[in-house]
Amino acid sequence: MDTSRTNFLLKGLYWTIRIVIGLLFVYAGFIKLIDPKSFAHLISQYNLIPEFLLGPVAFGLPLLEIIAGLGLIFNIRGSLTTIFGLLIVFVFILWYGILNDLNIDCGCFTPAEISSHGNLRQAFYRDLVMIAGILYVFFFKRIYRDYGIDHTLWLKKIILRRQ
Repeated sequence: MDTSRTNFLLKGLYWTIRIVIGLLFVYAGFIKLIDPKSFAHLISQYNLIPEFLLGPVAFGLPLLEIIAGLGLIFNIRGSLTTIFGLLIVFVFILWYGILNDLNIDCGCFTPAEISSHGNLRQAFYRDLVMIAGILYVFFFKRIYRDYGIDHTLWLKKIILRRQ
């Protein structure tokens, strides 16, 4: 495969991941923001947040998801780091739920969607896949910034720099 086609495919994958994950975060945040009381109830089932903070978290977290998702779509500085941080927190919370054998919805989307998608373990793996996608986006940006679009030469340049 020639270099220009490889670069085109890598850049296409970069933008596809950005848009898909960004849209997922906007959608998930919007669904939760519509009914913050239900989301607060879901959060309370994990027993990780004090009751007096349930309201602010049930409103603030979906709002942050929407803003970060839009930021990822429109390539706004800081949104990639925010999405990555949120995903790390979500993975640890899901891991906590799995370890404690909690039989609850993950709180990712609506309860009806979650019951059709599966349990906490599937949400955990889905979030790990999104983390891998975010890492690809991060490294793509880094390589593009440091070495230009020709991704076939970046490894050679890194090796030559160290010698």
